[in-house]
Amino acid sequence: MASTEGQRHPLVMISAMYENGGNTTHRYLDGHPELLVYPFESQLGTALVRDRWAALYPVKYRWPVFRLGADLATQFESIIDEECRVRARTPFVSKFREHPFGLDDADRKRRFIALLEGTQPSPGDLIAAFFTATFDAWTDLRRSGRERFSVGYSPIFGVDAERFLEEMPDGHVLHVVRNPWSAYAETKRRPAPLSLAHYIEGWVVVQMLVLAAQRRFADRITVLRFEDLCTDPRAALGPVCERIGIDAAELVLTPTWNGAPLTEVYPWGTIRRPTTEENERTAAELTPDEAAAVARLAQPLLDSFAYTDADAARRAAPG
Repeated sequence: MASTEGQRHPLVMISAMYENGGNTTHRYLDGHPELLVYPFESQLGTALVRDRWAALYPVKYRWPVFRLGADLATQFESIIDEECRVRARTPFVSKFREHPFGLDDADRKRRFIALLEGTQPSPGDLIAAFFTATFDAWTDLRRSGRERFSVGYSPIFGVDAERFLEEMPDGHVLHVVRNPWSAYAETKRRPAPLSLAHYIEGWVVVQMLVLAAQRRFADRITVLRFEDLCTDPRAALGPVCERIGIDAAELVLTPTWNGAPLTEVYPWGTIRRPTTEENERTAAELTPDEAAAVARLAQPLLDSFAYTDADAARRAAPG
């Protein structure tokens, strides 16, 4: 079997507003033999991300800003990558501690530096090396030897879709959208949920920016509705497979972790079982007033994804 270690692969980044199905989509792609799928959220942002969106979205989910002239060790450490680093460095406090994961972060850092030493890397080069070093340092990663793309997932990454696609000319964005009634009802289950207005504002902005970027990069951004993933995963994921040139017939039609089937997506995300019934049941948890407020605030984007006010009324109906 040919080794793919040390090779830079084109990067597919999954984007989704919180509770929109990004983690679920990430896990559905995990078992494909032509993909190297990042183990957790690939939180690529740095503390230097300071722009108009920094008050609305956590900087760890953003396209990174690197310190000009910093050494490679500093650049590596600046990438937040919280979920992976917690699991690698302090596994006993990680929510993924029950899932085997062999990665020494110091080894990953050494590999990252070795890949870039003697170069003047661009932000795209730094991120490509970060993914390559991660997969090469992951000792119990199941490889097919046929991998052709790396896959990452960072919530709301579509906010920076244009910058990513400019920096990485062979990159692709797979953006996942879920109806905002189910999505907001899902986030209400969190211990400290965002307010309805804050959440829907974030939902609207990321969709707006993805659609704007898609008009510029029509062949490098694929939009997927979570509802379609629930109905028929192969059909929903088929367009992105076709666009990047991998075989949709080799999709594993169940969420997996390092190729092993999962009985539920949790703890990768709050969505435990991606079914149409569960999606509709979640939306029905909203009160009529909440459902109406979601429809009012999300109205400019609803038609773009074939979501309607009638959906809101039906989902909020008692019984």
